[in-house]
Amino acid sequence: MTDRLPHEKGFHISWDQIHRDSRALAWRLDGKGPDDGAWKAVVAITRGGMAPAMIIARELDVRTVDTISVVSYHSGGGKADQRREAKVLKAPDAEIMGDGTGVLVIDDLVDSGKTLELVRELYPNAHFATVYAKPEGEPQVDTFITGVSQDTWIFFPWDMALQYVEPYRGKD
Repeated sequence: MTDRLPHEKGFHISWDQIHRDSRALAWRLDGKGPDDGAWKAVVAITRGGMAPAMIIARELDVRTVDTISVVSYHSGGGKADQRREAKVLKAPDAEIMGDGTGVLVIDDLVDSGKTLELVRELYPNAHFATVYAKPEGEPQVDTFITGVSQDTWIFFPWDMALQYVEPYRGKD
């Protein structure tokens, strides 16, 4: 077996796919909130959680939407030797959040789980949901749609542009 670059074991997500998967996540969360099945707020983990959170808030008719901004990677990406301690850059409205009861915290992906671990410490009673989950991060997620292997690199549509790609094998 040959060594692969991260993009060679990639999972490419289109805008249509993230929309369908986010709606599927909303359907899974529908009626599961603590207030007769309703959720009082949706909080997106920026930046990746913003598109799924918008879709989920729309599907579940949740009008209170906020963000939490957490940084945990250097610009080199998510490689283990390039990770740093996660820290909150911007917190959601404290009055809305409380201990997290009735709040859906949404992200696109849980990888190592460090970001969600930090946010869970702040809001222990929130419900944490991601569209995609890797095995190391799964313990930090209450609900997710699709599991992928730890060594899979997910390419989200907001990170890509359309261009020609060489075939995986051969040049024909």
